[in-house]
Amino acid sequence: MRYTTLGQTGIQVSKVGFGCMGMSHAYGAAADKQEMITLLHQAVELGCNFFDTAEIYGTPDEPHHNEELVGAAFAGLRDKVVLASKCGISFDTTSGKVPYPLLVDASPDRLRRSLEGSLKRLKTDHLDLYYLHRLDPKIPVEETAELMASFIKEGKILSWGLSEVGADIIERAAAVCPPAAVQNRYSMMARHWESIFPTIKKLGVTLVAFSPLANGLLSNAYSEGSSFSEPGDYRAAMPQFDKDSYAKNAELIEMVSTLAAAKGVSAAAISLAWMMNKDVSIVPIPGTRRLSRLKENLQAAEVTFTKEELQAIDAKLAAMPMSAVYGGVVTRSARD
Repeated sequence: MRYTTLGQTGIQVSKVGFGCMGMSHAYGAAADKQEMITLLHQAVELGCNFFDTAEIYGTPDEPHHNEELVGAAFAGLRDKVVLASKCGISFDTTSGKVPYPLLVDASPDRLRRSLEGSLKRLKTDHLDLYYLHRLDPKIPVEETAELMASFIKEGKILSWGLSEVGADIIERAAAVCPPAAVQNRYSMMARHWESIFPTIKKLGVTLVAFSPLANGLLSNAYSEGSSFSEPGDYRAAMPQFDKDSYAKNAELIEMVSTLAAAKGVSAAAISLAWMMNKDVSIVPIPGTRRLSRLKENLQAAEVTFTKEELQAIDAKLAAMPMSAVYGGVVTRSARD
């Protein structure tokens, strides 16, 4: 495994992190806790040290399932891992819609209560990275940055970040308390946040890419026959998993598969390495419940692309048709 610095903190994180959400939330019923603890330990043994969770990743019966799982897994390994969690949103479970709509609340009292709860569930006295999960339009980002600065001064967090925000918000936050990371959706199918690249490069901020495999589609593990009928599986409502999406994305999957064969790695590793080789600090956080997939994801740290190879891939991505993707921006190709 190779490592990189998180923002300008000096904290060393594995170039491929681990998004833990799917163990508890959005992919059907939560996985068996002991099996997932074993998998998290295996990730550490394989060199992965950067683990991402949030207070809202849970189930109706165990709303904080994921933080409790991660806390149990790393109770005796705290010095070997970099822990990130998030605050500021909850789910509207009364809406009747899946995925659940988000309710934002970044009030200082709420965020402080959230932090104390996360620390308790994660069995630690500090978080290495603490994100505002979504911007609250009622609370200026400068106020949140001031609060995060106080958390840092208190020693309860070492650094902070923002999620799903643009360049202007990053700039405003950095003027008060520089964020170490911005966690935005980013993949070959969702490239709209490339607009922030100049800003994060200038400020020395790391982009932590969530859904870097387009919720798994880019792993080439799914087909028209794939079914997502289990209650709570968000993929059933994601456009990239519609029956007709596979034909629309055939050229994309073929390109990724061809590159994977040429590099001798998995399709997932290619999709992750593509972003990791960009001229900006990017750490993807793919998730999985399986050791075999974990190993495929971690392969990406060893894959290199030349500048010319990346330019060729980007040109193809810009020209090829694709289906819409959950959380993405609708383009001409997606509408056709």
